[in-house]
Order: sequence, then C-alpha cells, then structure tokens
Amino acid sequence: MRDCFRIQIRRWIINLSIVLSAFSFGVQHVSAQYNTDRLLITGRSALFYEDYVLAIQYFNQVISMKPYLYEPWFFRGVAKYYLDDFTGAEADCSEALRRNPYVVGLYELRGLTRIQQKKFTEAVQDYSKALKYAPDQQSLWHNRILCRIENKEYDAAHRDIDTLLTHWSKYARGYNMRAEVFLLQKDTLKAAEMLDKSLELDAFDEQTWTVRGAIFLSQSKWKEAEEYISKAIHLQPKLAGNYINRALARVNLNNLRGGMSDYDMALDLDPNNFLGHYNRGLLRAQVGDDNRAISDFDFVLNLEPDNLMALFNRALLLDKTGNLRGAIRDYSKVINEYPNFWFGLQQRAQCYRKLGNKKQAELDEFRIFKAQMDKRAGKQPRLNKRQLRKRHDDEDMDKYNQLVVADEENREPEYKNAYRGRVQNHNFDVAYQPMYYLTTEDVRMDVRKYVAFDREVEQFNIANKDMRHIYVNSLSPQLDEDLTSLYFARIDTLNAAIQRAKTMAETKPLLIHRAIAYSVIQNFTSAIDDLTTLVLEDSTQMLAYWQRAVCQQKLNDFNASQGTNIEMQKANVLSDLSRAISLSQSNPYLYYNRGNVYADRKDYAHALDDYCRALELDRNLAEAYYNRGLVYIYKGDIDAGISDLSKAGEQGLYTAYSVIKKYRKK
Repeated sequence: MRDCFRIQIRRWIINLSIVLSAFSFGVQHVSAQYNTDRLLITGRSALFYEDYVLAIQYFNQVISMKPYLYEPWFFRGVAKYYLDDFTGAEADCSEALRRNPYVVGLYELRGLTRIQQKKFTEAVQDYSKALKYAPDQQSLWHNRILCRIENKEYDAAHRDIDTLLTHWSKYARGYNMRAEVFLLQKDTLKAAEMLDKSLELDAFDEQTWTVRGAIFLSQSKWKEAEEYISKAIHLQPKLAGNYINRALARVNLNNLRGGMSDYDMALDLDPNNFLGHYNRGLLRAQVGDDNRAISDFDFVLNLEPDNLMALFNRALLLDKTGNLRGAIRDYSKVINEYPNFWFGLQQRAQCYRKLGNKKQAELDEFRIFKAQMDKRAGKQPRLNKRQLRKRHDDEDMDKYNQLVVADEENREPEYKNAYRGRVQNHNFDVAYQPMYYLTTEDVRMDVRKYVAFDREVEQFNIANKDMRHIYVNSLSPQLDEDLTSLYFARIDTLNAAIQRAKTMAETKPLLIHRAIAYSVIQNFTSAIDDLTTLVLEDSTQMLAYWQRAVCQQKLNDFNASQGTNIEMQKANVLSDLSRAISLSQSNPYLYYNRGNVYADRKDYAHALDDYCRALELDRNLAEAYYNRGLVYIYKGDIDAGISDLSKAGEQGLYTAYSVIKKYRKK
C-alpha cells in the first residue's frame, strides 16, 4: 500500500476575507491540487473516525475533480468494505487498479472483497498478482492458501504451504492449514501430526487445541479429547462449542455431573444452541430430571418442529410423567414417518392401553407382529448402533437416545485482514471516554439522562437565537447520506452569510458555527483555521479555544496513526485548554478535557488533579469518574479505580462494568 500522506497544519495571519474564501468548498481561487489533497486527507480522517458514509462523500468529490487518481477509488473502496458493500468495494478496487496496477494493497483489498462474495477463484488471482510484487508478505500466502482450500484445490494448497513454511518455518498457522487440508482429504493421522507440530510452535492457539480435541472425539479417545478441549477452554472460555464437545467426552467417561455442567455453561454462552439443548435433554432424561428434560426438547422443537428424534424423546418423557395424550401425539408424528418403527409402536400401544383404548392398542400390536414377521423373512434389516450420531446426516430412529454431534465442523476460515475491526486501533482494549465539544446535534445515550450544560454556551445561544442551537456533547452523531448533504449545504449557507457580513461582530458567531459544522464532517483543518482567525481577532473567545483544542486533538489522533510526529501539536492542545480554563474557571468540561490530554501523555498526577476538579464542579460527570478510574488503575490503585468505575456505571456508563470485571480478576 502506498505510504500515507502526511498532514502539515498551517496557520495564516492574513486578511479575514482571504482566509474565509480559501477554505470554502465552492472556492475557485485555490488550486485544484490543493483542494483534492485537502479533500483526500479529510476523507481519510473521516475513515479513521469510522464515518464511512461521510468519507465516501469526500472521495466522491475527489473522483469528480480528478478521476485519474487511484487513491480516492481505493479509499472509497475501503469505506464501502466497512459498510459491507463488497460488490461496490470490488468495483472501486478495480477502478484503482486500472489507474495504478502496481499497488499491492489494491489486490489485497479486492481479494478480501471477493472472499466475502465467495469468489475464491478470482481472489486467488488477486493474491497471485500481489505476490509477484510482494513475495515476502506472509498474509498474502496465508489468504491464497485458504482460498485454494475453499476451491478444493488441495494439491495447490499443499504447494503453497510448502513455500510458506520454507520462508516461515515457525509459523504455527501454516501447520494448522496443512492439517485442515489433510482432514478434508480424510487423512486424520497426518492432520494430527500437523496439529501437534503447530502446538509445539504455539501452545496458546485455542483453535489448534479445539481441532486436535475434535480428532480425538472422532477416534473415541475420550480422555485425550477432554484434556485437549479443556486446554482450548482455558485459552478461550467464551466458546459454547468447546463446552459441548467436552461434554460429549465427559459423558462417555461416565462423568455425568461434568457433562451437565458443560452443557449448562454452553447454553449460558449461547442460549439458542441446538446441540446443547438436545444433548442436555438426553442427559437430564438419563439422570431422571424428566420435567427439565422436556423443557429442553420443547426448545429444540421450537427451533426444528419436524425433528423426529426430539419428538420421540419428548414422547417418552411425556409418557413417563403421565401426559399420555401428549405422548401419543408425538409418537404418532414419528410413526407416520417411520411406520415400521417397532419400539415407537410398542410405546404408543402401551399409552392407548393406559387410557383404556384397547382397540387402538391392538392395532399397533398387530403392526408390530407383522413387522417382526417381515424381519424374519429378511425384508427389514436393521442398522447397527453407534455411540454418537450426526445431527442431520443420520436419522436412524433406533438411535433416538444417542448424543448428537455436528454434521461437520464448519469453521469460518481466519483470513489475514488488515481492514477488519476498528480502523484506528485493531488491538483496541480499554480506552478513555472522549472529550466534550461543541456541536449542533443533540446526541444522547438511550440509557443516560445526563444533559451537559455550560453557562457561556447558553449565553451564546441567547445572543444568537436566530442561529442553530449549540450543545455540549461527548458523543458524535452518526452521519448518513442525508445528514452529510445537510451539513455541506449548511456550510455553503454560512459561507454566503460570512461574505455578506459587514462587521467582525456579525462574523464571529458565523465563524463559530462554520467551525462546528466543519468539525461534524471531520474537516478539522478547516475548523481549526476558522477558530484561529477568530482568536486572532478576539483573544477572549473561550468557545473558540475549547473547540480548537478538541479539533486539534482529533487531528493529532489521525496524524499519529499515519506515523506523523505530533509533539508540537499536543502542546497546542494543552495550551488552548489552559487558555480556555483561564477564561472560564467554573467549566467542568474544560478540566475534564485537559485531564484527557494529561492522561494520554501518561502524566497521571496532573490528570488526576483535573478530573478531581471537574468532579468538584459537576458530580454527575460520569466520564470523569470513568477516566479517573482508569488513571487510578494504570497507577496501580485497582481498588480506587474500580470504585470510580462503579460510580460511572451507576450514572449510566454501563461499559464501566465490563472494565470492572476485567480488572477485578487481576
């Protein structure tokens, strides 16, 4: 992928009218090159902050101005990929490749879009082309191998794996993929050897332990299966399928209590799991917990009303618990499908006799007698039983009381994907709550009633009551195409109003509103320029310092992700917030925002001072409790951190509870 553009923040001390016209979208005086660079960077910033619809609008503008550039086609393809528009993303990648066929990232992204559309042959072609230019890129080999496996090109997959393991001999997943190919070729012995080799290289891959345990299950090696699946559960305790597989092993080891515990855990994690309910129902029936076994089979039959095995098992339980008419209903449905199912006929006959219906009982008993005579004549051979049966592939009614396993392990291939997950941080764990800023959108959480209020913002609204209301918020609006178009139109309207303004007094509120509009559409550079113009004219504009600090911080985050040194810009953020605080010392949001800057710099002492001051001014500022809690935890004071996070949770920031759970274990 081509190196990312670097953004340089430039501020001009020039005539106001020149500044205002230079950064308007409708400008004719600025060079087309400068406009497209600015639009491209702003679009990538929107991409970074996951405003994909907005990003597409920016890239559309660049494409209309300079359709011969490959970058806007590529980045628009990235945005479409995140929106699951894989067809559109593929088309954009193809357009980008027509303009520059030597960029590896274009083939890689198009390959991913084709994988999502099950176009594995075309994806192989993309990865093959990419490998001509980047033969040492491991992810390309990895994905091409998985595509070959999907296409059942097993010999070609083996050849690619040979190359992969020649270059990266300690790459554990290479052996996993080879094991998968051997399994598909029905060679479980070699597959097991490859998995063992993988575990030697990487003993912390849950999937490897899971597959190895599944092989032991298929070989009826229950003890080994339990051992390996237990290791997988230790590494990844949130996968219901592992508990179901371990339960199968435990039941066959006569550890019924352990098996029941595993089914319970699996259904806690995945309440709609068919195998969990079915097998737990069998196990409950085996230990005499009949009523709860019936509830499990009721659930199964809600999912699959025509599941005859479940129907027959429920019939037996209803018969046993005295619900004879319900049992006859279920027996009859099974017998209608399997007229010579002797045991079913026998059970239904007994129910009829218990109800006093001698005629129906004798009819069933005669059918049993006739079927037995047919068997002696060799007309109805019966199948041998197995300890486990497939869910759909094995419908022998004589196996009604056998535990069920999945028809086939349908694991989603784990493609190497640089575009999966959050754009700005693929290793996202626990993050600080965002800054408070000025916006014209009143965005609120459904579960939280807190309304941010600042006296000076309200005074600004009163003084400019003919303009849109300004809110204080920490949440960003989700921009769809209509809202994006609305903001572009709003900026055009503000441009015209600024051009008509005759005095600076008229211009100041318009600049604030245009800067806020630019902020919403992620055009932080233009917002900063408007706010800089404002503070140069009036150094007491607290709102301008506040909003400029937030815009600069967001721009810093984007620039840092591109590898740009932002130390000087960090200092500018801190300076703006300190200046705003000097102008408005009772504003809790300014202290909170400055606390965020200090926390980001790991200056925890100053961060705590600012969060404490913010909470003195507003005890309901849940974000300050949340962030102060994280700072305490990072300083090593887990108890104080959990206490603050608990307060944040009480006030509606429910994500705090997952953080509490994470750190309480530590």
